[in-house]
Amino acid sequence: MTFVTEVSIMGRPENYLSSNVRGLADGAELVLTNGRIYTVDESNPWAEAVAIRQGRFIAVGSADEVAAHIKDHTRVLDLGGRFVMPGLYDMHTHPDLALAPGYAGYLDVGIEDPTPEQVKQAMLDYAEAHPDDNWIYGTYFVRYTFKQAGIVPDRAWLDSFFPDRPVAILDRSWGCMLVNSKALELAGIGVDTLDPRHGYIERDGISGEPTGILVDGAYALIHAAMPPTPAHALQRAYREGVHFQSGRGVVGTKYVHVCEHRLDALRAIDQEGQLTVRVEAAISWQDDIFPVKRRWELLAGERHFYRSARLNANAVKFHFDGTHESRSSYLSSPWPGESDWRGHLNLTPEHITDMVSDMDRRGIRVIAHCTGDGASDLFLDAVAEARRRNGGPGVRHQCAHSTTLLDANLPRFAELDVTAEFSPVGWYPSSFAYARAVFGEDRMQRAYNFKGVIDAGGVAVMGTDWPVSSLDPWIGFEAMITRENPWEEEDGSFYGDPISLEQAIRVMTINGAWSMGIEDKAGSIEVGKSADLIVLDRNLFEQAPKGNVHNTRVELTMIEGDFVWDAKGELEGSAREAIWQYELPAF
Repeated sequence: MTFVTEVSIMGRPENYLSSNVRGLADGAELVLTNGRIYTVDESNPWAEAVAIRQGRFIAVGSADEVAAHIKDHTRVLDLGGRFVMPGLYDMHTHPDLALAPGYAGYLDVGIEDPTPEQVKQAMLDYAEAHPDDNWIYGTYFVRYTFKQAGIVPDRAWLDSFFPDRPVAILDRSWGCMLVNSKALELAGIGVDTLDPRHGYIERDGISGEPTGILVDGAYALIHAAMPPTPAHALQRAYREGVHFQSGRGVVGTKYVHVCEHRLDALRAIDQEGQLTVRVEAAISWQDDIFPVKRRWELLAGERHFYRSARLNANAVKFHFDGTHESRSSYLSSPWPGESDWRGHLNLTPEHITDMVSDMDRRGIRVIAHCTGDGASDLFLDAVAEARRRNGGPGVRHQCAHSTTLLDANLPRFAELDVTAEFSPVGWYPSSFAYARAVFGEDRMQRAYNFKGVIDAGGVAVMGTDWPVSSLDPWIGFEAMITRENPWEEEDGSFYGDPISLEQAIRVMTINGAWSMGIEDKAGSIEVGKSADLIVLDRNLFEQAPKGNVHNTRVELTMIEGDFVWDAKGELEGSAREAIWQYELPAF
């Protein structure tokens, strides 16, 4: 028997209608008319009006065509000629990592590129304000600002002002952590500690003692020695992250890297009715950032306990390689200035091949962090082997970040049904001179190659990767169209070729739905699909993209026929509950 689930904005089931039970009255519950509606439906790209019933579009067309669905009970909203498009999809973000530390009372240096002295002072101030706390833990230091100051970020530097209290601070890229001797002691990390496969401990070249820098998955050893992030902090982080996303027009998202505590927090706000986006949560395959104590139970089936119309934990995430800041991205040839160092693989090729094949057979999506062109090459090889072993198209796996790709691999995304995910929000502001220096000119020319994947017939999507960059997807929206700095008139050009506005809209809408496996149900404004849309303060087709897309304001956000964001209060007086309707924070 087929069931159609109706969920109100507060998440409480209002109607569970089987195919054998008559639905609600004929006609539309809601009609939006007199708009400029870009549908992302190639057979009907533009419309004036839509009619909605039971959370689905029942008509999309001219105002006259849709008027036939207006009955006595129908609510009609005149759009006044405003621009409407499908809701956005952010396919890689971490609101828990961005917000929960603050809500848990952890250290926040609070400066974009802090100097070593600013980091030190922030830690001293925190220690004075929290004398009874044990750990001093938080964000961020920036490794290259230490290099500019001629200071080595190591445990000796931290020990000089915190010899007895454990200290751990993350790099802004989340690629490494700086800790002092006390933290190493509590975590049991010493000269004889083996490097984890998915990261490494930087060591003194003579003694082999840890220097205090732990790269990639190695710093999970520190997190394992600390108390877990409090549940209240995780719940508040996800609640406010969802709020921000709804206010920016996001209707679908992927929260990559979750554990049982994070899934519990997501389930709690889902049951409260405050999960106003569809969330695909990816369970950490290994302890890349924090411990996952119930990993195997979750993957064996416990993940289904969290399933709802808005929440799905049917994915895994892992770091296949590192970051370019720490020169641990795995490249297809040696790093510039190196004879043989190509970066670091956090899993063996054999491990990833067997894992992808197994997850694919179980119907679980694999999201693989691949910043180097060598890592993405091996990931695509693993997916190809999974297709061979399991037969059929299989699950649509995701290559996360795809910072640099080999030209020969561009057609493979389409051939293997793999999503190419890019992070254009992080292009600005950024240190391009530093990126060019570490990656090399040739690779930077191939950075974030949206156009190459799309021209080869593949599916490209965008992920903000907050908190590494802003949670605002509109910055990345403009960047992929212009490849220029939205805030600078002079030469702020980024490498690579831009894509068209129409292509960018597909990246942000239907492509995201495709990567979540729901493109037949959402992602475009078509009859029978979920009534998801956003009303903007401008028509994206009537102005030059440069400087005019990144600051777009979303006036209304709708998901499944319910308004979940109302910036101007124009729906005041409606019976709908808990519509977000106040100023967004500047995340």
